Amino acid sequence: IIIYPCMNVLFVCLGNICRSPLGEGILKNICDHTGLDWNIDSAGTGGWHAGESPDHRSIKVAAKHGIDIHQQRARQFKQDDFDKFDHIIAMDKSNFKDLTSLTSDPNHLAKISLMMDFDTASTFRDVPDPYYDNRFDLVFELVTNACNGFVQKFAEVPISLLY
Repeated sequence: IIIYPCMNVLFVCLGNICRSPLGEGILKNICDHTGLDWNIDSAGTGGWHAGESPDHRSIKVAAKHGIDIHQQRARQFKQDDFDKFDHIIAMDKSNFKDLTSLTSDPNHLAKISLMMDFDTASTFRDVPDPYYDNRFDLVFELVTNACNGFVQKFAEVPISLLY
């Protein structure tokens, strides 16, 4: 049995109701299946959905794949998240820019990455926001592939165990 160090991972999108809740749910599911003991959360750069459940379409697409995210609640990114999390993963370049504008600390900046950087096979560089165009199945697929790439990079879990 290989023991991997515990990591704290935060997914960030705009409102924390579509993409980042899927990231949280997908990575938690992968951790459950691979035995990784990681702390995973999600947040939004904006706070207008704070306290709300994920978008019903995110809940539906996750459930279709056996993942339950209905209990999650949206929250806004906080400055102390830079200290709490080892990896802060932005869903797109806009949220990446918003996060990097919140700090000048090189240790904090080094924690921020783009979700799609973990799926080098994809032509997508951003996870598109499905709120208006309803591309939740595409978002689920992109985030799943990138989460698998993240786990491969940081835990070296055998591919056969990934989701």
